[in-house]
Amino acid sequence: MPVLRYITAGESHGKALIGILEGIPSGLSISAEDIDRDLKRRQGGYGRGGRMKIESDHAEILSGVRWGKTIGAPMALLIENKDWKNWQDVMGAERIAHSVELEKITRPRPGHADLSGAIKYDQHDIRNILERSSARETAMRVALGAVAKKFLSEFNIGIGSYVIRIGSQRSKVKSQKSKEDELLSLFKKAEKSPVRCPDEETSKKIIKLIDSAIKEGNSLGGIFEVFVTNVPTGLGSHIQWDRRLEGRLAQALMSIQAIKGVEIGLGFEMSKRFGSEVMDEIFYDSSKFKVQGSKFYRKTNYAGGIEGGMTNGMPIILRAAMKPIPTQRKPLRSVDIITKKPVEAAYERSDICAVPAAGVIGESMVALTVADAFLEKFGGDSITETIRNYNSYINYLKNF
Repeated sequence: MPVLRYITAGESHGKALIGILEGIPSGLSISAEDIDRDLKRRQGGYGRGGRMKIESDHAEILSGVRWGKTIGAPMALLIENKDWKNWQDVMGAERIAHSVELEKITRPRPGHADLSGAIKYDQHDIRNILERSSARETAMRVALGAVAKKFLSEFNIGIGSYVIRIGSQRSKVKSQKSKEDELLSLFKKAEKSPVRCPDEETSKKIIKLIDSAIKEGNSLGGIFEVFVTNVPTGLGSHIQWDRRLEGRLAQALMSIQAIKGVEIGLGFEMSKRFGSEVMDEIFYDSSKFKVQGSKFYRKTNYAGGIEGGMTNGMPIILRAAMKPIPTQRKPLRSVDIITKKPVEAAYERSDICAVPAAGVIGESMVALTVADAFLEKFGGDSITETIRNYNSYINYLKNF
């Protein structure tokens, strides 16, 4: 990313997850509590696996913050894996005395990184692949995203998500005509739902569907939406392909484990309709000023808040499709990478459905991407400087 840089390290059953975030201006108030709130949200959701009963994620800030405020230096975060004590022999960095041949995993799971990773990295123990490819890594992405959210909140930019579909059960929620307060209302309702769906009736049907999948030893995927409110016009650019904001956001969401599709605004539905039905007509009212879009406004949001690679002042609306978890309690057919004989795929402790958690992860990836575009536009080595630059732009919008 042009301004923010971040990287994560750590294995699913290793000692800890590590994250480094560079580019946050100095002077931003931040605490571990700000981060832990989203970590807790990521661990929730009906259909999660047994590990959520073990872990109670907490972020420790190792660097980049002094006396509750960022200092402009890279932030380093640590999340301890509470189950490490049971995995030290299996995942320790030092070679242990007794043989570990029995610990090897050689039966790849269809739909997972297992086989491709083993071939690519010349590994004959699939654990060396599955430990890093595991979605456990997203705990750190959520932690880093919480910092980005806190930064964006300084400018009244809000980010939320909700589930609109799990398996065959889909909510009737329509976001293309929703105003910002309506999106926030949907988010609040979703936070009260065990499956993070704002539609109460659909939530009940989803829970029954998950219960059925549990009994059958199966798994479920679904769709979640992420929205961003109070975004100023002009983040991103049409100048080059890699500066177009919709491309950056799509990549961010697609980078989440198990995400197989991304839509912006009306998305694929646009392809079914006439152009006159899906373009957001432009209006102007000289007596009203909205921070996001000056005195220009739209009554619909089919574009999802982005036109020509740039924000247009409407809420950003993104939708991501998550495939079912590859690990099955009733294993699928596979081939042993050592013997080359047909086998049942290995079973690793897993979720039945993680779509509610994926929405929280989606929020974090969107927050990091929007924060990067925001800093690209407004700059600032300190939060005071960024605010000054932002306010100058808002004054410009008032007179455009």
